Amino acid sequence: MPDPADPVAASYTHGYGAAVLDSHRARTAQNSAAHLVPHLRPGQRLLDVGSGAGTITADLARIVGPDGVTALEVSEESAELTRAELARQGLGAVQVLVGDAQALPLADDSVDVVHAHQVLQHLPRPVAAIAEARRVTRPGGTIALRDSDYEGFRWFPEEPAIDRWLALYLRAARANGGTPDAGRRLLAWAHEAGLEDVTPSSSTWLHATPEARAAWAGTLAGRLTSGPFSQQLEREGWADAAERERIAAGIRTWAEHPDGWFSLLHGEVIARVQAEGDTRPTDR
Repeated sequence: MPDPADPVAASYTHGYGAAVLDSHRARTAQNSAAHLVPHLRPGQRLLDVGSGAGTITADLARIVGPDGVTALEVSEESAELTRAELARQGLGAVQVLVGDAQALPLADDSVDVVHAHQVLQHLPRPVAAIAEARRVTRPGGTIALRDSDYEGFRWFPEEPAIDRWLALYLRAARANGGTPDAGRRLLAWAHEAGLEDVTPSSSTWLHATPEARAAWAGTLAGRLTSGPFSQQLEREGWADAAERERIAAGIRTWAEHPDGWFSLLHGEVIARVQAEGDTRPTDR
């Protein structure tokens, strides 16, 4: 198990295979950062932490201007994914850096906005990452966080294969140093990191059309049968290849049900970094 004292010990449970990227490339500012968009304006300096497939980064860059955007990823492999998407969309002016969210390679008070989507759940020290976001954000600036709460996911009809997938994912994510119910913890983590002017919210993704169900089942099945999650289940002896195939088949069968419905819960916060001596009321 990773050492929780090691700031870069946690591994990315999902990996970067096709099943993951197909899902992540469907993310946009509208469906994944709606809590942040009203706070954006042209000319802001924005840091996108954990930019991944780059589609949200691209949308944010079009709002504030690509020259003012910096994207951060944990490895060259993942940074290249961001760079490729930004280049494809004609947004090559965005700077893409490799670094640790828990020790940001930026100066104090150097950006107006920090955005992190589905990042904190994978980190062994999420509060440290928020404190770093606070450090690099100028007084009056904005920090926007959004993370899933896997234990808040709900679906219909009941399906034992999905139950088993979720149990395995929770076990793997926690073994990797992550917090898969991070969504419900964001407000507490923000307060622990020293933020005071914090507005919490929540939102969902819903997969309830034939197309959406098929896409969601495809990404879950693909992660079970190839990539780091699948390899971890095999290596740890938690689910062998035959069981993983059975689970994947059950999820695909569930997706064919005309009444199939799957809701993914997310927690969100918008935090304003206060200037010294700012005494305006906060949510605490």
